[in-house]
Amino acid sequence: MRLRALGVVAAMTIPLLAAGCGGSDDSPSATSPSADKKAGELLIWADDKRAAALKPFADKFGSENGVTVKIQAISKDQQTTFVTASQQGSGPDVMVGAHDWIGNLVQNGAIDPVQLSGEQKSGIAENALKAVTFNGQTYGVPYATENLALIRNTDLAPEAPATIEDLVSTGQKLKTAKKASEILALQVGQTGDAYHLYPLYASAGGYLFGTNASGDYDAKDLGVGKPESVAAFKKIAALGEKGSGALKRSITSDNSISTFTGKKSAFLISGPWAITDVKKAGIKYDITPVPAFAGGKPATPFLGVQTFYVASKGKNKALAQEFVTNYVTTPELAVALYNAEPRPPALTAAFDQVKGSDPDLAKWQDAGKNAIPLPAIPEMAAIWDPFGKAEAAIIGGADPAKTIEAAGKTISSSIK
Repeated sequence: MRLRALGVVAAMTIPLLAAGCGGSDDSPSATSPSADKKAGELLIWADDKRAAALKPFADKFGSENGVTVKIQAISKDQQTTFVTASQQGSGPDVMVGAHDWIGNLVQNGAIDPVQLSGEQKSGIAENALKAVTFNGQTYGVPYATENLALIRNTDLAPEAPATIEDLVSTGQKLKTAKKASEILALQVGQTGDAYHLYPLYASAGGYLFGTNASGDYDAKDLGVGKPESVAAFKKIAALGEKGSGALKRSITSDNSISTFTGKKSAFLISGPWAITDVKKAGIKYDITPVPAFAGGKPATPFLGVQTFYVASKGKNKALAQEFVTNYVTTPELAVALYNAEPRPPALTAAFDQVKGSDPDLAKWQDAGKNAIPLPAIPEMAAIWDPFGKAEAAIIGGADPAKTIEAAGKTISSSIK
């Protein structure tokens, strides 16, 4: 489909934006070019890697539709920057980001539903499409999925552990033999990490939000602080610093992957983003599902979906809808984005194209077969900080019941 517009040029800009936390020169309104936008211009915001991968497709779209396409790379705080710029009228037409932003973006009136045909929807992985559906409407076009798995050094641990207890046993033997210094590399840090802990929390019987009859998350059914979460954290405490030591606050987002690539641990729980470093380190590895507690529920990871959004306050919403619905849904673009960062494509045609050359894709898919979409409801924002701090405290030796019950009260008061 071609659209009428002015000029025939595509451009790429690379000024980096940050959330406005310093002087006025750092604010979106000071750095965004959108105030100068013309009727035939499309502005796309993405992170650095995706900005570069999008460049040739922006060129092509601009040439075919007679418009100027600009891609602006945002280095950090993408969601905050986007919401702030949207409120100021200085935002983009298209935003690339995670699906769990949706509730907050809809609440702030920052995005519009996308108009996908039935055929287009059928070409997208079902779980990815579900993740971008909010209040019965599709609010983005998915292009990649991600979930956690167990990445294993096969020289140190030839066989995949059947349970988390088996993993701990193997890790302890490797430590005794001085072949490793850590049982497991799973990032915790001083403030916890609900995303990375969730598979173990779920396996131990905990949950964040219940679901309603239609299968959507129900913010009124908060699981944090309930008996199920207390029981779950008692099991997690046994893996902590006063237990087996498999979970430690000294393992952080900064060193979890390097702990594995440095051969300090045979096991890493992480996502597709870790594999580049693992390959660079020359580690022989395998990817399998996160093991569950013996006799427990499956260690269900969250499903994350990388998504293209149409900005509700963009200057060229028709252009944005055209690009997002008819360009993002092509295998060529999805494969280019995969090549920039190898996360499993959400577009089934693209997945089929690359799976033959990347055996890891099927393994990530298998590890995520029971994954549930990371909650995209606005109330999820109230979970991260209290849950994470409770997690870190319990792993450090705090009383599981008192700590997680207090976190539940904090969360509950925030979402009422």
